[in-house]
Amino acid sequence: MRRDAFRDERERRVGSQARGPAGPIYAAVDLGTNNCRMLAARAYGDGLHVVDSFSRIVRLGEGVWLSGHLDGEAIERTLAALRICAVKIRRLGVKRCRNVATEACRRAINTPAFLERVEADTGLVFASISPEEEARLTVAGCIPLLDSTMAKVLMFDIGGGSTEIAWLDLSDAVGPRILGTLSIPVGVMTVAETYGTGVLSGPHAAELTAHIDDTLADFDRVYGISQEIARGSVQMLGTSGTVTTLGGIHLGLARYDRSKVDGIDIPFAAIDEMVQRLSTLSVPERADIPCVGRQRADLMVAGCALLGTICRRWPVGSLRVADRGLREGMLLEMMAADGIGPASLPLPNTDDATPVPV
Repeated sequence: MRRDAFRDERERRVGSQARGPAGPIYAAVDLGTNNCRMLAARAYGDGLHVVDSFSRIVRLGEGVWLSGHLDGEAIERTLAALRICAVKIRRLGVKRCRNVATEACRRAINTPAFLERVEADTGLVFASISPEEEARLTVAGCIPLLDSTMAKVLMFDIGGGSTEIAWLDLSDAVGPRILGTLSIPVGVMTVAETYGTGVLSGPHAAELTAHIDDTLADFDRVYGISQEIARGSVQMLGTSGTVTTLGGIHLGLARYDRSKVDGIDIPFAAIDEMVQRLSTLSVPERADIPCVGRQRADLMVAGCALLGTICRRWPVGSLRVADRGLREGMLLEMMAADGIGPASLPLPNTDDATPVPV
């Protein structure tokens, strides 16, 4: 699959060539537990031509695990970000827009009232989607990074409020097939709020690792993932802020650059080294590292703990980094519904997919 199937207009804008491809613009907004992200694009060759994007850390899920409610200040932060998204979408004159909310909104009691307020305030209509739908759309957005020489793909997304796992079969000539999904209601924000943002103590690290690994072990047994890894037939793909940040650190970037990080492969030895280093630093020390910064510094230890547990359970040996996912999947699906878009990137088949209960 071509790594450059998703092109960014802003990276290609030179003089009179700025027009880019013609055709309708589609937009997608992903409202997560930690981030609010918008992406607008046109169909372009075998992928997408990005015309605008937006991302802001809003921490909508802050405190929801203790109270069961979305916090008032978190709601105001989120509304401020969504107003920006709405202005961009209106200015672009998009043909179709899809907006989804994930784990924080799945959990919170006041989600219906919140989404009603979002619609009244911004005009954006949101749906709170299931973990299975989230996994399916994320897989769809990452198809260009799948290695067709492998029989299976183990894909994960470490989010703010949950960690999503998908097990894929690439042997179907029609396209990738999702064999099973797993949603663990633990993400970087839940870990940080439970254990703090500093260095994880030995007992806390052991408790967290044991809890996550027990769940992964059940998923492993259902699908025989370890046996496939032993055969050397599995690719591992990760999409999350933790993974992309480690990608930037691995490349030694002075400033995060999606075009350099998206699609790179990181050996597990390098991941182990970065995880060990970050896990011993204070929050200010983490913030001083390029590609981490102040907004992510307090959540990196949590992300590294979750990533380390996944890598130890499934020692594939190398991780491909995806700075793409849910939004790209929504865009491709909307385009496909209108009969346009990249025919060479079929959406994943989920007919036989089975969510594994936690």
